[in-house]
Amino acid sequence: MANVAILAVRIRGSGTSAIVWTHGQTMRSARAADDDPHLWLVPPSPDSEAMTMTTQIQQQDSPRPWASRSPRRGLFRFTGHYVEMVIAMIIGEALFAGVWRAGSVLLGEPAFLARPDVDSLVMATNMSLGMAIWMRVRGHAWPGIAEMCAAMYVPFVALFPFLWTSTLSASDFMMWGHMLMLVAMLVVMLRRRTEYAGSHHDHAKPTATTAAVAAPTGTKSRVMAELKHRWPTGLALVMTVDLWVAPMVPPAWTLLVLPGAYLLIGAVRRTLTGSRELAIQLGGLLAYLGLVAAAMSVDPDLTPYLVAAGWLLHAVWDVVHHRAGKVVPRGYAEWCTVFDLAIGATIIIAAAG
Repeated sequence: MANVAILAVRIRGSGTSAIVWTHGQTMRSARAADDDPHLWLVPPSPDSEAMTMTTQIQQQDSPRPWASRSPRRGLFRFTGHYVEMVIAMIIGEALFAGVWRAGSVLLGEPAFLARPDVDSLVMATNMSLGMAIWMRVRGHAWPGIAEMCAAMYVPFVALFPFLWTSTLSASDFMMWGHMLMLVAMLVVMLRRRTEYAGSHHDHAKPTATTAAVAAPTGTKSRVMAELKHRWPTGLALVMTVDLWVAPMVPPAWTLLVLPGAYLLIGAVRRTLTGSRELAIQLGGLLAYLGLVAAAMSVDPDLTPYLVAAGWLLHAVWDVVHHRAGKVVPRGYAEWCTVFDLAIGATIIIAAAG
């Protein structure tokens, strides 16, 4: 490699081109090395001096304009983006609502969230968090994310005067606020229609980096990397936070959801093709059928503890599948482990209280 001089590589969409600079020489094109399609090597001419090798990889500068695509494909992608936003909005509300409930109980002000104006702002925050996380995962830039989050708040804030003067009832206020929110989302997307009509890989912002990038160093970088890697654990904790404040005992039949989810996911992913794996999952379902039957037939005072045992035992089942990497995605197994442990523990707290 001492005699190798190179290059600047530019990646544009699906095509890749390279320009090679050699000391005292004109620019030449290069071919990709067989072992690395992103590394371009050209031996320098015999009379050239030793050089410093620099590689730059730059992604496409901007998404392709809507006009360059098939109108039907652009409309399909635009609609798909809108549906994704709505789903992310609903999931965000479902996930983060428990955090607010737990906080209001801890502060001794549970009735505060019952006010329609406060409730609307809490919902807008939950939905904004859900959409912002999803949009960031999909590669959208922060200005577009901020605009979409604003679309959650503006309709409700604009209707506050009508609510406060009793022109709108609380139910009408919520109904019109949500309808206007969907319209505001569409307006924001139309304003950035080129972005939303493109595929998700078009959203990535341009970046320039050297060929050799050092791994993150420092305690803060390691902690952030670990938190990002353990997102299923964080998701499960957020989903169960309110149960630690107001624990409850779910019905015994909900235990059947646990083995049923494994069977469903395995069938969709086609990871139950082997007779052994299928037999194991069906055996788990039969075991939980017996546990549910027992929980529904014993003394009512013992039922919560049998239900809790079912959730806690399934956490062990999750750990085994997480380590084996079979049937379900490892992320789901990790999420389910933490979720099951939290449910089981809070059931015991509720029963003991």
